[in-house]
Amino acid sequence: MTPRLLSVNLAVPGRLRARGRDVPSGIFKEPAAGRIPLHRESLEGDVQVDRRYHGGPEKAVYAYSSEHNAYWSRELGRDEPLPPGYFGENFTTRGLLEDDVALGDAFRIGTARVQITTPRSPCFKLGLRVGSARFLKAFLASGRLGFYLRVLQEGDVGAGDAIERIDRVPNPLKISDLIRLLYFHPVEPSSLERALEAGALGAGLRRQLQERLGSLHAELF
Repeated sequence: MTPRLLSVNLAVPGRLRARGRDVPSGIFKEPAAGRIPLHRESLEGDVQVDRRYHGGPEKAVYAYSSEHNAYWSRELGRDEPLPPGYFGENFTTRGLLEDDVALGDAFRIGTARVQITTPRSPCFKLGLRVGSARFLKAFLASGRLGFYLRVLQEGDVGAGDAIERIDRVPNPLKISDLIRLLYFHPVEPSSLERALEAGALGAGLRRQLQERLGSLHAELF
């Protein structure tokens, strides 16, 4: 089955309540109609409030799989399916699970080309969005994090577009494996060493993996 873009979601104005004060956030997203221009750092019309976690060249788009919907509906006790954009994703996809893709994979979507840069590392605003501070631990433990994309070629995208893989780097590292190495226990040092040889590993991810490897060596010796 060809992977598909089911929905393009753009931020609507919203605020979250944290420690007695209102915090602006772009996590509230709703499906957009028609073709949406995709620029180097964001979709046209989207809002990215905190650039430490979202937006910019390396995190222009956040993609999340619709196949996770049923799992989270059960976990959150919802009778109805969660709507597209619920987790703050720009792209709600089908057929693009974390185990199906690797760091550095490039795709053609509409007239744009994008590339996977990193899995999501959820911030506290996701817990506020869901209504539970404990949700962040459950989100990480599930491994269902989604991933960010950089824009290789600007273009326009829309619901229903095919997601066509056009390139895979040498020595690819699956997003599911990277999530396990970053957040799960236990981890074998040899697995971290192999991951450090992966193609398309950015400086930030390399530093995280090196720090985890250093901590494991310290524990062993």
